[in-house]
Amino acid sequence: MGKGLMIMALACSLACWFGSGVCAESSADAAGEPAYTLGEIIVTGEQDVVEAVGTVREVSASEIETRGVRTLSEALQLLPGVVIRSGAEGTPRVDLRGLRSRHVVLLLDGIPLNSTFDGQFDPSVIPVENISRIKLSYGTHSVLYGDGGLAGVINIITKQGGQKVKGSVAGEAGSGSQNLGRFTLSGGKDALTFFGSGSVYDSDGYRLSDDFKPTSEEDGGLRENSDSERRNLFGNLSYKPNDRLHVGFVVDYKNGEFGLPPSTINDKKDVFANSPKYERVEDFDGISAQLSSSYDFDGPLSMRGWVFVNQQDEERSRYDDNAYNSMSDPSIKGTFHEDNTTTISGAALQTAYDLAERGKATFGLNVRQEAWEAEGRIRDVEVKKNVYEFRDYSDDRDLNVYNLSLEYEVNPLDDLGIVLGGGYNWMNNPDGSNDDAGNFLFGAYYDLNPETRLRGSVARKIRFPSIRQLYEEAGGNPDLTTENSLNYELGLERELPAKSRFTATAFLMDVKDYIEKILPDDRFENNDEYRFQGFELMLESAMVDNALVRAGYTFLHAEDRSPGTEKDELQYRPKHKLTLEGQYTFPAGFTAYANMLYIANQVYYSKKAPLIEGELEDYVLFNVKLEQKLFNDFVRLYVRAENLFDVDYEESYGYPQSGRMLYAGAELRF
Repeated sequence: MGKGLMIMALACSLACWFGSGVCAESSADAAGEPAYTLGEIIVTGEQDVVEAVGTVREVSASEIETRGVRTLSEALQLLPGVVIRSGAEGTPRVDLRGLRSRHVVLLLDGIPLNSTFDGQFDPSVIPVENISRIKLSYGTHSVLYGDGGLAGVINIITKQGGQKVKGSVAGEAGSGSQNLGRFTLSGGKDALTFFGSGSVYDSDGYRLSDDFKPTSEEDGGLRENSDSERRNLFGNLSYKPNDRLHVGFVVDYKNGEFGLPPSTINDKKDVFANSPKYERVEDFDGISAQLSSSYDFDGPLSMRGWVFVNQQDEERSRYDDNAYNSMSDPSIKGTFHEDNTTTISGAALQTAYDLAERGKATFGLNVRQEAWEAEGRIRDVEVKKNVYEFRDYSDDRDLNVYNLSLEYEVNPLDDLGIVLGGGYNWMNNPDGSNDDAGNFLFGAYYDLNPETRLRGSVARKIRFPSIRQLYEEAGGNPDLTTENSLNYELGLERELPAKSRFTATAFLMDVKDYIEKILPDDRFENNDEYRFQGFELMLESAMVDNALVRAGYTFLHAEDRSPGTEKDELQYRPKHKLTLEGQYTFPAGFTAYANMLYIANQVYYSKKAPLIEGELEDYVLFNVKLEQKLFNDFVRLYVRAENLFDVDYEESYGYPQSGRMLYAGAELRF
């Protein structure tokens, strides 16, 4: 704890020393561009009580542009409580306050993007050129979001066209033969507006640090099997013929392929290492769409509804070795080729009744079907000792989920806001393993004075088991029960002199029946109780025009409180996260930006019982971007560096991350 307090003090002192900044919870859009808000699930009153009692942080389009980030994972990197981690699965995951990405609901204009198979999502295939802002609502969020968000909800709110035709074309090249091209185009006339965007990304892979020590599986340079390609197209239409009716349509398409870097360690005596697996996603295609509308009646009543569908197809293979072209060795168990499809479709309706000074009540109904099907061949039939043959397989599963919720928010006093919410959720499964559970939210804030706000909230959240956890051939368990958590949060927000602002948030989450694979059976089971507790601090200021400095610190303690557990701390949950970022724009249009990320104290365990504990090395990363605007912002030229000092680091044991990467790019705006 002493180290955490030291880091906290460093964050606060550095922020004061730099002395300039903007609020991380700002909701401003870049250049005042309109946002497509029709797709948002949550409906709040004019005073936003439901979001004021908990923690809601936003990343705006202007912040995305300033940092030079390219994907959702990069855009979320600096938010308190968020850890982006790449491990054995080869794709980055968004961990929030110690909970995993399957405990975070991801929405694109209200379209659920979590996989119906395992509940996770890949933030590295979600581009940022269409994003107006990213809203992250932490664990005591609105009950209108329904089930699944034990840790929180990520709402991606996209850009919307205006009355003038606008657009941009950009290109970027970088280390590892990385190339990125993207465009946007928007406009409208009278009641109809449109926005469209697209991007193409191609990379031979990321390079490892010069300090990386070669192994039998990785000789350095470009990381083994880290190449990737993706192509994205996005569009929305908005039609508002009068002040009461609003109709919108959203469509999003993605396609690509990528490799999954294997473990760099091939040593059966190493009790911590995964055996190398030579796996690739040969092709993925995804398309999602939503049709939505809202109507304000003549009086206090308003309604909004939408229908959506999201389908992802994936072709995946595991090979014999790092040549990635053969599955012919009968001594190697587990090579496979699989085609799978995940589909989520549904509808929602929200009705709000504004009682003026007596508050606002919102009723929500959500219905969705989650489906998964797969077919392929896998070599796992043992015909004699250490000799295996292929077998064909196919499977398909689906389940239905229903949510009912009611939320009431009110300001009984000018300085006091209160929110009460409750909901019930049902999961119907064709095999008969149905379940149901309730959730609730109670929260309040009180303004001690114009500069100081106190807030607190408590919520119960639930998450049904995923199709993978129920039915996966290797470790599925149809007897799993629903996860549930009690989330508590206390916060202080304080406006300081010299245009400064300080926020402090303490949180505690007790999760019952947490689902995780348990040794030695390697089968999904319900763990009795996990606890996640800690605090987050932010300090920011705006003393100097055209300048920004922000500091954030997160302390997290994650423990297994189940009887008879062999581990007290949970693995790959860093205790300390410190971020610093600064920006200054000179009068001639030149902008310098830099940020720092420090991660410390995260443990991991051996792959077999009895468990042995190890600890990853702490690391500090610096990123820099320099940009020049020309011809009245018609042209932007920039260079940037990630991991400027070429640090050799790991986010999971045996999986080294990128060393120094350099980029240069240009953008034309019209």
